[in-house]
Formats: sequence, structure tokens, C-alpha cells
Amino acid sequence: MYSANFDYYRPKTVAEALELLRKNKGARVLAGGHSLLPAMKLRVSSPSALVDIGRIKGLSGIKASKAAVKIGALTTHAAIAASDAVVKACPILAETAGQIGDTQVRNRGTIGGSLAHADPAADFPTVIVALGGTLTATGPKGDREIEADKFFKDLLTTALKPGELLTSISIPAYGNFPGMAGAYLKHRHPASSYAVVGVAAMVGLVGGKVARVSLVVGGATANPVHAKEAEKALTGQEPTEANIAAAAEHVAMAITHPMGDVYASGEYRTHLATVMSRRALMMAAERARG
Repeated sequence: MYSANFDYYRPKTVAEALELLRKNKGARVLAGGHSLLPAMKLRVSSPSALVDIGRIKGLSGIKASKAAVKIGALTTHAAIAASDAVVKACPILAETAGQIGDTQVRNRGTIGGSLAHADPAADFPTVIVALGGTLTATGPKGDREIEADKFFKDLLTTALKPGELLTSISIPAYGNFPGMAGAYLKHRHPASSYAVVGVAAMVGLVGGKVARVSLVVGGATANPVHAKEAEKALTGQEPTEANIAAAAEHVAMAITHPMGDVYASGEYRTHLATVMSRRALMMAAERARG
């Protein structure tokens, strides 16, 4: 199927892109295109215009400090996976990027496009929420920062306002702090390589016990969700196999409205989330010990 007719613009600056979005109320932003273009071909999305930001300078790149890693919204998955700075400062993010799609997708798809599209089966939203990242949106009134926990609002819906662009993402450089580690696991759909369920786990150890834990499940619900009861159950405990298994049993409490389809029912997704949470927590704890 072919997409409906649309106008096409290719701005050279952020200011020009924002002006085009202001003038074209039904416009959509095009970055790598691996999410939007298939939707347009299926007529799931029929924007009146596309504003292609792919050639705007300054929207890609990675800057790492001792405290955080700042990533431009147009940075590709492949660039993140291959970045020594990301591998050192936030290895779970590089690990996640390397699992996305195939080589073509990783070389064209962008982190900003993935987050702004907010597909529940995408990998980056789950990990960015688990990391406690901060997203920067740029609009007519300037920049504003949005906490990852507050960015995803509903199915394919974010906190971005009309006329705003997602321009950068900042995440804590936990790799610079001893005793902290993470892991991302997903059950890959055999046809699309999207996550049927994806789980991101962060574990921080102090004196052999869990001082901090972040456990987020994606793919099972419209937006990534914190398994808060599981986090509470593990906090203050030794990360033994028994304690982690007991904590993982609380994961289902966070999945109140699981999604289902012909490949995986909501019940199956909930089961996967429980099993994968246990595995991700074990992996994160083992890495934290090392």
C-alpha cells in the first residue's frame, strides 16, 4: 500500500523546523523514518506534511561527563552501540542499542525518533525510564526538560506539545560509580524483532545488599511501567536467587492492563515479564558484584 499525499520539507536548522511545524498543523517530524514511514504506508498515519530533521546539524552526537551522558536526538542506534563513551558510562544503553532491529534499522533509526514515537514494543523507552533519564524538548518558547517517567503518556503518545521537537536525552553515567550495574533482556518477536516484552533492571549494591533497584517492563502495556512492588521487595535484601525470585513474583501487580495480540496474549506477556524480570535482576546483580 502507498501512503496518502503529503508535503515534504527539509529544514537546515531547529528554528526553521519549528517554524514549519507551526505553519503546518498536521505535520509530523521525520528522523530515521523506520517507525513513521511503515505506519504511513499502512495508512495508520496520514500526516499532511513531513518535516525531515535528519540533516540538521547539532542534533546528533554523544557527550559524556562523570555524572551524565548527553545524546543528541538524531544519534543512531548503531552509533550508541559502538560508542566507547556509552559502553563505559552507561553500558546497558549500548547493550540495548545493539539489540534493536537489524543492521539497516540500527544505522538509520535514531534514539529520539524511537522515544518520540513511543511504540510500546520499542526498546529504548523501557531502558530510559529505568535509568531515570531526562529528555529535552525544544519549542517556540525554548527548551524544557521532561523526566522519562512523565514523558510517555499513552499508546504512541508522549508529553511533547504540538510544535515541539525532542532534541536531546541525558542519562546518569552509572558506570562511573562502583556497585551499580544494569541489564536489558527482551523476548524478540520473530517477524519484527520488536520486544514482545522487554525488561530493564538496575541494581545498586552497598555492603552486599541492594541499596537501589529500578525495574521497568516494556511491551506488556501501552507504556513502560515500574514494577514498584518488586523494587520494594528487593530493596535492603541480599541479591540472592531466592530473594530475587520472591521479588519478581510482585511484577504482575504493575501490569494492570496487559496488551494481547495473535502472537502473545496479555496473560502470556505478564508471565514473560515475571520470568524475564527475575533473569534481568540476577544479571544486573551479578554485574554489580563484579
